[in-house]
Amino acid sequence: MDDRGGSFVAVRRISQGLERGSTCHSTSAEVVAGSAAWLGRGLSCVCVQRRENDGRPSFDLTPSQEECLQRLQNRIDIAYDSSIPEHQEALKALWHAAFPEEELRGLISEQWKEMGWQGKDPSTDFRGGGLISLENLLFFARNFPKSFKDLLWKQEGDRSVWEYPFAVAGVNITFMLIQMLDLEAVKPRTLVGATFLKFLSENESAFDLLYCITFKLMDHQWLSMRASYMDFNTVMKATRRQLERELLLEDVTRLEDLPSYSLLKR
Repeated sequence: MDDRGGSFVAVRRISQGLERGSTCHSTSAEVVAGSAAWLGRGLSCVCVQRRENDGRPSFDLTPSQEECLQRLQNRIDIAYDSSIPEHQEALKALWHAAFPEEELRGLISEQWKEMGWQGKDPSTDFRGGGLISLENLLFFARNFPKSFKDLLWKQEGDRSVWEYPFAVAGVNITFMLIQMLDLEAVKPRTLVGATFLKFLSENESAFDLLYCITFKLMDHQWLSMRASYMDFNTVMKATRRQLERELLLEDVTRLEDLPSYSLLKR
């Protein structure tokens, strides 16, 4: 599910890691196989430097931003492991959030295809996103249940006959955000990445919140472009461009100020 190749499925709609200080602040079906080509303002405490051997600038961080970035990187580094009870429970919690009235018959079950996983074992789809991609989906389900269900069931707009698979699209969004924000680097090397770290230092759930905004924005782009599953990569690129533009708007001082935040419904 990245630029080096991978796979996803299209769903046919039948009915409808460096330790720092500790100053981080907290707030707040029918399927067919397809191929995937991949899967601002307020920076007063961030100083730009250009490395001699690298044409890209890097941004010095405050201790708080370093701590929050390291915590997020630690989350990103955790692979999903189906043998770990906590990971199993998180996956079960996702199922119950999506289908509260349907009993899950097992962690390996054909039922998972109803959510848009490629097969009966969702763990095989976490390779591109790790445990954090599961945590992102859970955060979405718990904090914006209306939008989560709307996207899961494709309840808004004039939909394509062949739709993107909800769960696999979610993993792709996690991966895209990690790349866009350059979160695996020691320091951000883009203004977008540096801007995000300011938000992260003020809200420890900023990555999860941005994920929810991005998922809803992606679906909005999907509908606007009247896309079908072969257009998924194009839609993701358009989503990334729009998100980068919004993050650099002068009047955006928190993620809730992003124009696309208004698309979310609780």
